[in-house]
Amino acid sequence: DIKSKSSQPRWYERYVQPCVAELLGSALFIFIGCLSVVEDAEGTGRLQPALAHGLALGLTIAILGDI
Repeated sequence: DIKSKSSQPRWYERYVQPCVAELLGSALFIFIGCLSVVEDAEGTGRLQPALAHGLALGLTIAILGDI
């Protein structure tokens, strides 16, 4: 019988992967938020940046939440 390897996560799954996920998530959140503020359409007021930040946060959680 072939023994399976230990069930402990490897070093990159424990240290590198969460850091990269945090970096990508924060960059996406900030980038989308800044772009929504730069595009200043008349009549949207505070709604456009709020929706953009909310959708970016939801997308980031959906993609990177399991890490």
